[in-house]
Amino acid sequence: MRELLLDAETLYTRGQLHDAFARALALRDDEYGRNLDALYDTLTACPPTRLTLRHAEMLVVNLGNYGELALRVLADAAAENPQFVLQTE
Repeated sequence: MRELLLDAETLYTRGQLHDAFARALALRDDEYGRNLDALYDTLTACPPTRLTLRHAEMLVVNLGNYGELALRVLADAAAENPQFVLQTE
């Protein structure tokens, strides 16, 4: 299983959020649309992966509603794809 670690405390913009996921998942720009729909599609189709999201609450602090939506996308993707495991700290 691929292990990913992201620290939401360092994500202050939408761009930084999508950059972090693109790097962590080794996605090229031409295969990742850099929006929440594209993130969901990527995570629901990914091979066995565990994402540990540290300081998850900081997504909401730093990104407001977009952070809330991002957390929902992560949870929904984990519910849809049994090979994607989300852990929050």
